[in-house]
Amino acid sequence: VQLVESGGGLVQPGASLRLSCAASGLPSDYYAIGWFRQAPGKGREGISCISSSDGGIWYADSMKDSMKGRFTVSRDNAKNTLYLLMNDLKPEDTAVYYCAANDLYNPCRSGNVGDWYMGLWGKGTLVTVSS
Repeated sequence: VQLVESGGGLVQPGASLRLSCAASGLPSDYYAIGWFRQAPGKGREGISCISSSDGGIWYADSMKDSMKGRFTVSRDNAKNTLYLLMNDLKPEDTAVYYCAANDLYNPCRSGNVGDWYMGLWGKGTLVTVSS
């Protein structure tokens, strides 16, 4: 199984980026996939959890204020690719962004990140927001 993130880079505040996560080797009936991030010196944060079976998308309750509609998740099943569109980026969005998946069960049942167990992780893509 491979999860490969791409699309990160150095951008100025207010810019937009679209991150991609190309998934290969996942069973067709994998249960969930999601986006997480880890800022320098901080713990990992959940952003979004997507149920494979019904396409349901949960955004983290803990990040709703900071995201304020700036982040949107989508996926292209034909390409086995997950996307994270980030608008109006702020310096506090600087982090390594990770894609992760769960091929055992579906943890995406609420916006409670504590429930979002993922056993498969990509290596991440760095997003730096700075002027």
